[in-house]
Amino acid sequence: MSKSHSSGLDKIAIREAAHNIKDGPVTVGYQGDRRAVLAMLNVALATELVCVLRYKRHFYTVVGLQHESIKAEFLQHAHDEQEHADRLAERIVQLNGQPDFNPAHLTESSHAQYDEPNTVQAMIKSNLIAERIAIESYRQMIKALGEDDPTTRQILIDIMMMEEQHADDMRDLLA
Repeated sequence: MSKSHSSGLDKIAIREAAHNIKDGPVTVGYQGDRRAVLAMLNVALATELVCVLRYKRHFYTVVGLQHESIKAEFLQHAHDEQEHADRLAERIVQLNGQPDFNPAHLTESSHAQYDEPNTVQAMIKSNLIAERIAIESYRQMIKALGEDDPTTRQILIDIMMMEEQHADDMRDLLA
């Protein structure tokens, strides 16, 4: 009998399958459609990178001492979005894919738009809209993944939770 008595798992089969090391962390039990997941993650990566650039532009173009707290918020969000991009790129590589950092593809692939508003209120509104786009994009990605790729699903849930906090921050700044 090859199954472990205590866990009901087939230890021998698990150990045999683990010897196929060319796929790195992707084991025989991976249930996701890897090509579709990689495409989805590259779209999310593009969206995050466009958001980093937008927040950075807003940080550097807001002027006036009365806006220092807003500038700080923009900079923090730029850093958070970069962390999201890093997590997505890392997951793409774990799934044996290639993260797409090509600047020519970013605005085309991104769900969020890059814009250049000139007033603080317009910047805040632009960022709130972009955060709402990100939230809905992640919600749809999570639904599409289902239970087939729990690691990617958890990454997307974590990022969506942060995007919801960002949207809340932007809404508070508009008030």
